Amino acid sequence: MRILIIEDEEKTADYLRRGLTEQGYTVDVVHDGVTGLHLALELDYAVIVLDVMLPALDGFGVLQALRARKQTPVIMLTARERVEDRVQGLRGGADDYLGKPFSFLELVARLQALTRRSSGHEPVQIRVGDLCIDMISRKAVRAGQRLDLTAKEFSLLTVLARRQGQILSKTAIAELVWDVNFDSDANVVEVAIKRLRAKLDNPFEEKLLHTIRGMGYVLESRHAR
Repeated sequence: MRILIIEDEEKTADYLRRGLTEQGYTVDVVHDGVTGLHLALELDYAVIVLDVMLPALDGFGVLQALRARKQTPVIMLTARERVEDRVQGLRGGADDYLGKPFSFLELVARLQALTRRSSGHEPVQIRVGDLCIDMISRKAVRAGQRLDLTAKEFSLLTVLARRQGQILSKTAIAELVWDVNFDSDANVVEVAIKRLRAKLDNPFEEKLLHTIRGMGYVLESRHAR
């Protein structure tokens, strides 16, 4: 899941980038409104975290220009406490609002709520054979045993699970789990798949993660076949 942070305070932006990356998100960060608006319009993001006080173009200006073309969910951040600012942001099309300072865990919870709301039909749990993935608690359990996954392994698993039965190429996986500029020839996808398979499949008789030679990878249960 890809998130754009438009925040001119570098310490705050870096803190959010590191924290959200550890949570398994792919994060782009920019420090001014003009660059942020350009990325927001050119690329597809699950959520945009938008500061109000920005150089070149403030958050309200970014939001107004964005809403003229796209409906990407937006959480606005500001140190301002005035009710008028919150009202202006929400009336301008912001989906949520957080005043600084804020709890990182609260931000993550709001991000998750927005992505569930915007996806509409995405289930809280995804099942593949005896594997159950809980999207809220970010836990994966197979045959009653919890899988000890890193944040990136969980992201990789959910990308495959959302498209179970569909073959995904290395390039597609790289774009969905890492970054659109990720070099899929760097063997990182293969290494990540190997590590995920060791936890997901090796301890169990039925294998769920399959390699399709020359094409990519697919997550599916073949037990009934």
